[in-house]
Amino acid sequence: MMFEVGNTVTRKSYNDDVIFIILEIKEDIAYLKGTDIRLYADAPLSDLNQCDRKDDYTPSISFDLCDRDEYFYLPGKILHIDGDEDYLNKSLEFYKKAGVLAIGRKIKESEMPGVVEQYLKEINPDILVITGHDAFYDRMGNTNNINNYKNSKYFARCVQIARNFEKSHEKLVIIAGACQSDYEDIIKSGANFASSPKRVNIHALDPAVIAVNIAMTDKRRSIDIKELLNKTKYGKNGIGGLEGNGMMYVGYPR
Repeated sequence: MMFEVGNTVTRKSYNDDVIFIILEIKEDIAYLKGTDIRLYADAPLSDLNQCDRKDDYTPSISFDLCDRDEYFYLPGKILHIDGDEDYLNKSLEFYKKAGVLAIGRKIKESEMPGVVEQYLKEINPDILVITGHDAFYDRMGNTNNINNYKNSKYFARCVQIARNFEKSHEKLVIIAGACQSDYEDIIKSGANFASSPKRVNIHALDPAVIAVNIAMTDKRRSIDIKELLNKTKYGKNGIGGLEGNGMMYVGYPR
């Protein structure tokens, strides 16, 4: 079977579980990127299957709205910093469909700590999303060492800077991490939500799903954290975090 750059494929050795696009082919090795899962991989061409199916995941949103004839609503504003432009654009489209104001910035993971405070001052968001690509290096063995992850140390440092800028978890909600990220260290750095408790891959939109649901929930209402996490594709295995309230103001009269 002939494969070309741009083809969508799956891997036989992984039971065709993740849909990838071929980024590059060198000799008999294909270099892959998940179309919807935040994952890079490589595989022999012999391990690939052509794939015509599309991701069937539909993100869930709770609109915490009362009577639109009498009340008006100001959802929380989102700043989304992402190391991957394709996933950032998917997230921005999702925010747009949900009716939430979101500003996106594509920044390499290692450069995020150097720019996050600047963007916080410029945009003044209610919710900050910090994501991109990550991986736990199995050969290192110890999941408790943040240096055994590809980009977790940058996410954690970025969170520390953001939390120092705004110390209240209620005034700035921070959602951080990517596939297989060091969940515990990112939470300890000051995030409200982080990936990945079970060191699993996460869907490209999972951080955005958390952000939108918080943005569209009344500030006076506490969020059911189990219900919220179940709205993401991989639930509590992929993302975990702290209980808290929404970030939407409700006004009257309309």
